[in-house]
Amino acid sequence: MDELAIEVKDLVKSFGKERVLDRLHLSIPKGIVYGLLGPNGAGKTTTVRILSTLLKPDGGHVKILGYDTEKHASEVRKRISLTGQYASVDEDLTGLENLVMLARLLGYPKKQAKERARELLEAFRLEDAAKRLVKNYSGGMRRRIDIAASIIVAPEILFLDEPTTGLDPESRNEVWEVIRAFVKGGTTVILTTQYLEEADQLADRIAVINRGKLIAEGTSNELKDSVGLSRLHITIVSEKDLNEAKKILEQKLTIEVQIEGMTLSAQVNNPSLVASALGELANRQIEITDFSLGRPTLDEAFLNLTSDSIGGVEG
Repeated sequence: MDELAIEVKDLVKSFGKERVLDRLHLSIPKGIVYGLLGPNGAGKTTTVRILSTLLKPDGGHVKILGYDTEKHASEVRKRISLTGQYASVDEDLTGLENLVMLARLLGYPKKQAKERARELLEAFRLEDAAKRLVKNYSGGMRRRIDIAASIIVAPEILFLDEPTTGLDPESRNEVWEVIRAFVKGGTTVILTTQYLEEADQLADRIAVINRGKLIAEGTSNELKDSVGLSRLHITIVSEKDLNEAKKILEQKLTIEVQIEGMTLSAQVNNPSLVASALGELANRQIEITDFSLGRPTLDEAFLNLTSDSIGGVEG
């Protein structure tokens, strides 16, 4: 068996007359976080449903850990787990009761079910809330108990569909640490997210899907570099100089410049011209307090790649 966790070839799926996936190709290595990004209607949720055997494709082939998802669906299901956007635990049970019940349903004897439940509660830092009803958990705690429920039997591949939607920054960071721990333990994580920062922080590789096709794939830095533009930020001391500074930059760099507060920002296609522009600002005695020139953000790369689509980063 090769080192690919997932191999997708010519994947096709239509709903009525609408083709959602159009000969999609993916090759996902084992032991990484693989991010799936795409605008609304791009097909990433449909992709996850097919990969997790919840939906049958109309064409193409999918192999999960070497098993064909249609011919060997039961073998695939033994090796994967899926955590959706919404909690799947019972809010009227305690955290411990939820995990014990699910462990029993998965075939654990009573004693071992309790041991596994307590082990997971400790691993997810929920032992102090073990006997508290889940409906009284915070948002971050709910997501952690939900993810814990999905790995009672440790999966080789874990699908996480927007795992931090609606969480505050602290809770989001807690879930990020849980995801990193999965990968250290050898699990391959397939992550869909509406937060590009999340993909930037977590994903070893990222696929951008648009109109059912793979339009870009690589590391976060590779996707940023593919845009071919650098991002310029210059902060001006005096408000009276803002418009003159904007005019100088636009003339010297032959680009459009935006004003955001006291900062001038632009995407630069020729960084070698920036020094000349700064020199002209100095000649006009326009003082600056801050200057930066760097690669685009993942947000900018995403928008550049999907500029022909309308909508957000859901799919």
